[in-house]
Parts: sequence; structure tokens; C-alpha cells
Amino acid sequence: MKYWPCFLGLLVVGTVCAQPLPSLPGLGDGARRELIDVRAEPWRILGRVQTELGVKCTGFAVAPNVVMTAAHCLWLPKMHTYIRPSDVHVLMGYSRGSYRQHAHVVRFIIPPGYDPKNESATGASDRATLLLSEPVIATRDLLPAIPVQDGARAMLVGYSQDRNEVPFGDLDCHINGVTVSGLVHHDCEATKGVSGAPLLLQKPDGTWGIGGLAVAADVGPGGLAAPLVP
Repeated sequence: MKYWPCFLGLLVVGTVCAQPLPSLPGLGDGARRELIDVRAEPWRILGRVQTELGVKCTGFAVAPNVVMTAAHCLWLPKMHTYIRPSDVHVLMGYSRGSYRQHAHVVRFIIPPGYDPKNESATGASDRATLLLSEPVIATRDLLPAIPVQDGARAMLVGYSQDRNEVPFGDLDCHINGVTVSGLVHHDCEATKGVSGAPLLLQKPDGTWGIGGLAVAADVGPGGLAAPLVP
């Protein structure tokens, strides 16, 4: 658990900050969060990303055989390197041990601007693009990447540490702006395990697009996301 900004604070297996907090980062009383049906739109893009070393994060499909998650979920700090792609798995539509489809990661791409040893300065590039062994979603179920607008209605759902067997999240939150380092600040309740989750934004026509990818948590409710559209 970490003070704001809480980089790595959305990992199920995260690092520890200088001082403990009485509750999980990113949450208030947690009352806004609810159980989500990953069989329904727009949540069919959602999956759990997990490694053979026990790290569990959230991911989302952006193409039939491409899923995105947070780059820090793949970093091995003790070894100062990224995990092997073959040790990363994607479980689409995961809920209570069941999932719609399992796929192996054959390759992943990290933006050159991201430095896992300097997250406070490079968090806006904290994204990993996972190339999968097979398609995991129909094109019709995908959502577009869209620019962030201050004040836009948002939703953030993932596999949080305190509910990691089900998709759980906040469906009534908003964008608070963009930091000087390019990160999107939101007031959605989300905690460890939600790293890599899609930050959905409502468009003027009422439909939804993906504005960012969750990477960090505040001390209280809210957190930061890496934008998908510069």
C-alpha cells in the first residue's frame, strides 16, 4: 500500500511503501463498486492477466489477438528485467475460476519511454501490448480508443485484490484532468489488482470508449491511468 501517486499499488503482488495505510489504496468506503457481468457489453473486452510467478493484473482486448495491460505487471524488480512472454497468460471473461478463453502470450511490446525504475516520470507510458497465440474476442465487441476529456463520466472495472475472483468496479466516476507528466487522474474507486484495466469514458452519443489504462492509486478514492490517445 502506498501514498499518492501509488505506482505498483494496483498490482495484486505489489511493493510496499514507506508507511502502511489503514485501508487499501484507491478506495474510500468502497461502496460505489459492484459486481460486473463480463458476458455483457462493454465488458467482454475484460480479462485477467496472470504470470507463472503469481502476479495477477487486469487486461483488455484491443484487437482479436491483442490485449493490453500495465507494463509494471511484467517487470521483475529483483531480476531487473521483464518476465518471459511464455510465462504470461490471459484469461478472458474470468469469474470465479471460470473463463471464456485462455491464451498464451507469444510476445509483448513495451513503449521505449517507460522506465520501471522511474515510474513517477514515465508512468504515462506504463503500457504493455500483449500479442496472443490466438484470437480471444470478436471484432464487434471491441471499443475504440478515445481522447480524454476533463469531467467526462468514467467507469473502471478489474480484478481487485479484495475481490480478485470476480470483475468488480466503479461504474459512476469521472475524469479530474491530466497531470503535468501526462497521466489521467480519475476519482474511480479501484485498488491493487486493477492495474491494466481499461478506463472507460462516455462519449457525447452515450456510447463508451477506452480513454486510458489504470496504473496507480491515490491514498483515498481515485487514481491515475496511462492515456491510450496522446
